[in-house]
Amino acid sequence: MKLLVISDTHGELENVKLLLEKVEDVDYAVHLGDDYVDANPLTVKFPLLRVPGVFEDLYKTSEPANRLVKEFEGWRFLLTHTETSHENDLPTDPKPEELVRAKEVDVVLHGHTHVPRLQLLGSVVFVNPGHLKKSDKKGYPPTYAMVTVESRRIEAEIRELYSGKILGRLEVYK
Repeated sequence: MKLLVISDTHGELENVKLLLEKVEDVDYAVHLGDDYVDANPLTVKFPLLRVPGVFEDLYKTSEPANRLVKEFEGWRFLLTHTETSHENDLPTDPKPEELVRAKEVDVVLHGHTHVPRLQLLGSVVFVNPGHLKKSDKKGYPPTYAMVTVESRRIEAEIRELYSGKILGRLEVYK
């Protein structure tokens, strides 16, 4: 199974549309917030999973869910805008750090920082696809993640949007 993972598009739909032209053969597209509606063009080509960002109006409501736990090929994924709890969370929102500590998730897909990340902490894989803005004050180019999920293996890559160059890769086995 292949996942296209993006975050922090912030209204820059041109880059979302460019990504649609570049990416094929994906089972799901995942958008991790900021901004929830920016993911709409992805539905033309891929089934979509998404969560809102912590500063979006949608985050203040219980629908859509602010955090989702989904299973792919036996791996439990947390889809969240932030990797830890946030002051804007609803009382009913699952706390990412508690899910990780209790080993209730194997993979945390998050955004928010605009900084690409591939990291194995203990037995949990953390993936932040970065952002899809034309420019960002943190200095990172627009990036996205491709995550390949098999029953015993996960491979995650961070790719630069314009060149397609792989900036990082992480492979983890169960």
